[in-house]
Amino acid sequence: MVYKAHVLEGGDTSVQENVSNNSPSDIIPQMGDIPDETTLLTNIQTYFSDKKVQIPDSDKESFSFKKLWAFTGPGFLMSIAYLDPGNIESDLKSGSVAQYKLLWILLSATLLGLMMQRLAARLGVVTGLHLAEMCYRQYKTVPRIILWLMIEIAIIGSDMQEVIGTAIALYLLSNKWIAIWQGVLITIIDTFTFLFLDKYGLRKLELVFGTLITIMGLSFGYEFFVSKPNHYQVLEGMFTPWCKDCDSSALLQAVGIVGAVIMPHNLYLHSALVKSRDIDRTKPAKVRDANFYFFIEAAIALAVSFIINVFVVSVFAHGLYHTTNSDMRKKCMKYPSINATIFPNDNEFVDADLYKGGIFLGCTYGLAALYIWGIGILAAGQSSTMTGTYAGQFSMEGFLNLQWPRWKRVLFTRSIAIIPTFCLAFFSEVGDLTSMNDILNAIMSLQLPFATIPTIAFTSNPQIMGDFVNGWSNKIAAILLSIVVIAINTFFVIQTVQHYATWPWLVLVAIIGILYLIFCVYLVLHMAVSMGCESLLKYDFISNYVVGPVNSQLTVQPINYSSLKRVNTYVTDRNPDLLDEPIRAISAE
Repeated sequence: MVYKAHVLEGGDTSVQENVSNNSPSDIIPQMGDIPDETTLLTNIQTYFSDKKVQIPDSDKESFSFKKLWAFTGPGFLMSIAYLDPGNIESDLKSGSVAQYKLLWILLSATLLGLMMQRLAARLGVVTGLHLAEMCYRQYKTVPRIILWLMIEIAIIGSDMQEVIGTAIALYLLSNKWIAIWQGVLITIIDTFTFLFLDKYGLRKLELVFGTLITIMGLSFGYEFFVSKPNHYQVLEGMFTPWCKDCDSSALLQAVGIVGAVIMPHNLYLHSALVKSRDIDRTKPAKVRDANFYFFIEAAIALAVSFIINVFVVSVFAHGLYHTTNSDMRKKCMKYPSINATIFPNDNEFVDADLYKGGIFLGCTYGLAALYIWGIGILAAGQSSTMTGTYAGQFSMEGFLNLQWPRWKRVLFTRSIAIIPTFCLAFFSEVGDLTSMNDILNAIMSLQLPFATIPTIAFTSNPQIMGDFVNGWSNKIAAILLSIVVIAINTFFVIQTVQHYATWPWLVLVAIIGILYLIFCVYLVLHMAVSMGCESLLKYDFISNYVVGPVNSQLTVQPINYSSLKRVNTYVTDRNPDLLDEPIRAISAE
């Protein structure tokens, strides 16, 4: 009897299977025996396993819309994270606080997001491994587990925002008939709907996501054209990088925009979604083609999300900027069915949130505007829930080499998200959910380095990316922009903590902050080694505890990374010592 084991170069035996005979063809690795990127996973895959989308062949070197259509899907699913309820609330707050003056921040954050999403997609295309799977191969066990926990926190935090958004949408659409806490419970059920849709195939599921984005575009676009904001001021705010006469609240809101737009788990999601296309990675031209079309698709998707975000900012910049609570209360008097009491009878400026935003629209532009707003928020919550579940599944598969059935994954993340949200909704007012949103944005902002640093590290490593490695311009731009975003987010977190925390909590936060910075330094050291800073390898700590299981001097052909990074070992029951003599699998070129 012959046993065959696929072994990682780090030494992890992943699969053992019996071979029924001892013929030479069994002992010599055959082309079909070479494991691919699914070797370490179970047979049940997420999202793209049943049937990958085929890419049409074309002899023409010119742009092909047929190819673009085949690649269309992953970018739009990724862009949904830019349209979740947390982003929508950040948009309306920025409009009500600073009018159009922060639109350039939104544009800059979206462009930065596009750059990072491009790197994440390239990693998945070139290597055939998504970001979490690459972390499994490149990081030691302890930092890998910490990374996984941080991304899980980000996913759960995002899920809580989606629960809040969906519950508020149902509260608005039912005219308070469905209480907030009841809406929170309803979200337990509705998150399983996409599991039913998932059975109908990949492209149909992508069509569902596209439909939800269209609903958001039509809903928020309707509000934009009904409110008729000043188009010149919109463009001026978009391309004038300054915020004249802005106070501290506007500055804090500007930071909040960046934190809300760039989601850390979204990089993990996008790097996995691109694997849904059938790309021949043994041919550099095919890989280059895929990188190009995925970038075009992501750019179009984020342009659509940016326009929708601009709709929301502009509506509230035009109608709610420097508007007092008493003014809004008077406007709502002509609509007895609308809850005007949400606005106190004072001269303070309106502190906008998702619910007050809907009430403002109903009182100002009619009941239709209120219900259309609710439909848009509901679509945002539902679509974000689905993509968040996929991000969690990819994270678990990659970091832990473990897969749960999707329904278990949904139940796990949604249960953790619902318990605190339900308690807050049941025992407090709807306005208190806004404070939770601020805290969640701060928590997710802290997770950003745990996605950007690994992405930059892996895509800047020539041993992983080969000819597709980041150039120095890309490396410098990615690092500088990431430093700026991380610094901004850190400032945002400090301001948020100071606002909500007492002294005992501040001490605890300080301790956690020190540990947080130490781990960030650890990741930066790993990134430096990945970029070729070999002088660091002379330190025992770096070589023993930072550099991952892959040989630092290894040279591979990254376009077939997942095949060449493994060796096939054949063991016979007559001569088990052959385990020590691995036979290198020959790449099929």
